[in-house]
Amino acid sequence: MRAITVRDRDAGVSGLSLTDMPYPHAAENDVIVRVHAAGFTPGELDWPGTWTDRAGRDRTPTIPGHELSGVVVELGYGTTGLTVGQRVFGLTDWARNGSLAEYTAVEARNLAPLAADIDHTVAAALPISGLTAWQGLFDHAHLTTGQTVLIHGAAGGVGSIAVQLAREVGARVIGTGRADDRDVALSLGAQTFLDLDADDLQQVGEVDVVFDVIGRDILERSTELVRPGGTLVTIAAPPTVQPRDGRAIFFVVEPDRARLADLAQRLRTRRLNPIVGAVRPLSETASAFARRRRTSGKTIIQVADEQGTQHS
Repeated sequence: MRAITVRDRDAGVSGLSLTDMPYPHAAENDVIVRVHAAGFTPGELDWPGTWTDRAGRDRTPTIPGHELSGVVVELGYGTTGLTVGQRVFGLTDWARNGSLAEYTAVEARNLAPLAADIDHTVAAALPISGLTAWQGLFDHAHLTTGQTVLIHGAAGGVGSIAVQLAREVGARVIGTGRADDRDVALSLGAQTFLDLDADDLQQVGEVDVVFDVIGRDILERSTELVRPGGTLVTIAAPPTVQPRDGRAIFFVVEPDRARLADLAQRLRTRRLNPIVGAVRPLSETASAFARRRRTSGKTIIQVADEQGTQHS
């Protein structure tokens, strides 16, 4: 099968190549998914799990990408809850071969059923962004109706979902980003928008929750905005500064089949709209990783169409 692989950690994005790889093996409780659409995170070539297995052993050549939407074609021993021919979407394991391939092996518990009326390219934009947004806002920060949340990167993959979820529970949303992001953030439901290049972050005042996806100085400056009893959550890096009389939490998204199913239902009822940016074929994955020009939404790699025709 064709897949995008990496072999040389020092080569970075230039080391991505389209190659032939063996068809994956379905271990116990796995399924094999014929991938129709895949998502990736630009920074994942820096993640340890891209290069080594859970025991720290080298596992190159490896296949990156950790979000997918596709169709189950094979069940591993003992696998329950899914059937051959079923449309699914979800996450691949951080330390196994991923989704930028024609087929991939995934633990069944990391996948959720996908209704026929949801396009694979839209579904593939949802697993990491949707679960990260939900877990950050509600599992870690415990955002509730009437509170104020500051969401950095409000027009990005995670931030755009977080804005929509926060507004749905009745929170007041302040979004941040670049000037070009303003219209997108406001259209998603942010009541206020700050341009991080031009506006003073301190004019926000105190907020109950800060959701950070940027890190660095933005993360440090944001700790001063958390009111007593409030929470800063970040996916960028463990915070080095804690809010005064508040909490700062760094977390990594975890698979959750039930929550994926809930997010898919929100898609169907149009309560949630992931922003899909460019849709590229598998052969253009390297240039998609290396993208220099900022675009709204998440870039999706289309591996096959609804009829199963492969896109190279």
